[in-house]
Amino acid sequence: MSTKQISVLTIVKSRQEALQNLVAGLEQSDHYPAELVIINMNEPASELASKNFPIRSFRFNADERLPLAATRNFAAEQAAYPFMIFLDVDCIPSSQLVSRYFDACKKADHLWIGPVRYLREGATSEPDFLQKMWELSTPDPVRADLREINYALFWSLNFACSKKTYERIGGFDTRFTGYGAEDTDFGFTAREKNVPLSVVDALAYHQYHASYDPPLNHFEDILLNAKTFSDKWQTWPMEGWLKKFANAGLIEWTDTKLKILRKPNETEIRAALKA
Repeated sequence: MSTKQISVLTIVKSRQEALQNLVAGLEQSDHYPAELVIINMNEPASELASKNFPIRSFRFNADERLPLAATRNFAAEQAAYPFMIFLDVDCIPSSQLVSRYFDACKKADHLWIGPVRYLREGATSEPDFLQKMWELSTPDPVRADLREINYALFWSLNFACSKKTYERIGGFDTRFTGYGAEDTDFGFTAREKNVPLSVVDALAYHQYHASYDPPLNHFEDILLNAKTFSDKWQTWPMEGWLKKFANAGLIEWTDTKLKILRKPNETEIRAALKA
């Protein structure tokens, strides 16, 4: 069954297998979206198709390698329907994600977020993994079982809203370039605009991929975006990462100052890769 009036939007950079799994998850929805919009960042548009819902793919070119904020805004502009689900390319929707977001968006003009569970390494290689994702995953350690959520914990992995609400917030601030803080800023702006932030049980499963703790591979993006955020909101985002950078002797960081002392070397970046 097709759920009219709701677009699923995802942005992609070098994640084709993950994207295929996202589409496979949508194929098992109890209600299909009216469309899936795929935006490829600085790479050719995807050529995926579905018998159950239209897929429209676009290429978005930008000078920055990972233009997350600008690409999400571009995705929203392409959406043909009044309600939008933003789903990270690494997420596979549960069978009820689309219908639960659709019902929530019809009910109230809130910013809605859903829970995420993390699939273990190798999970998507198991036979019939789409039917076993609950057993193959663990809940998010911070946001699990939350019925109410602080705006500072808003994340862009799995959320939905009407186009009217997105425009009221003003979209993502494109002064944030690359990785880090653009979604926290979006949450803070929603609070400033008096847009309610609510939780709905629209579950997505995050596919395993290598990650860094702290994310030294995005060191310069994080520092630039942290400074932009601080100038805008008079508070620091990503404090856990900044503290780790400071403890490693990479930055000088106080309530009012953020200064690079040195950049991480390749050995330090490799050492931050989580096993």
